[in-house]
Amino acid sequence: MNPIQNRKNWTLLWLLIFAISMGFFESSIVVYLREIYYPEGFNFPLSPIEPEIAVTEFLREFFSLVMIVSVAVISTRNLYKRFANFLFIFAIWDIFYYIFLKIILGWPASFATWDILFLIPVPWTSPVIAPIIISFIMIALSLIIYQLHHKNTSFEIKAREWIFLVGGAVLIFVTFIWDYLTFFFTNYNKHTHLEFQEKLRVLSNEYQPISFNWPLYIIGVLVLIISIFLIYKTNSKPEENHNQAIS
Repeated sequence: MNPIQNRKNWTLLWLLIFAISMGFFESSIVVYLREIYYPEGFNFPLSPIEPEIAVTEFLREFFSLVMIVSVAVISTRNLYKRFANFLFIFAIWDIFYYIFLKIILGWPASFATWDILFLIPVPWTSPVIAPIIISFIMIALSLIIYQLHHKNTSFEIKAREWIFLVGGAVLIFVTFIWDYLTFFFTNYNKHTHLEFQEKLRVLSNEYQPISFNWPLYIIGVLVLIISIFLIYKTNSKPEENHNQAIS
């Protein structure tokens, strides 16, 4: 094994260790929060929490992303590898978050159990299987980028591929907030005496997931898979041919 390949493997190992560690820290915080707010077990609707705690949760989520981006950036100088590192860390973090919760709390009961994924900008909710599938897709894309970039120094993701990649991500995002937004706009005229910010808080505490938009989710997943296929097809050619193709 050449030194460059060896260094790449060690970097990937340390990224894996970091992501698993983040998964444990995330799950441990959730264990504490559930002990305080859901002593009989987590369920919807969400329990009311103090404004300071809510703000802290928003900031914790934001700075979790900052941590991932920071490690992805300092681990390599290459832009595409930074992108791959971000995907890899995020996905491993998310998967092990659920693994640790299952070990510690015995939750989720099944892959169909509903969970709240993020709070920014509104609550994201879905059965836990949905983000896990996306995490495996992210891992697959990151490993493909690693492999293709190692074989082809002219690796690039073209505009067409970015359109599919971003489009699929947007569809998945909309899927995760679809049920909450449906509830919000259906019940927006309730509590007319409240200001918008207070109404938003009250409705969030009344919200219970009803249905997940699987058709839109599947379309988003297929678009992501198409983007990965296009990235692979473009960059899996021998480097000489690839250089000719883009010249």
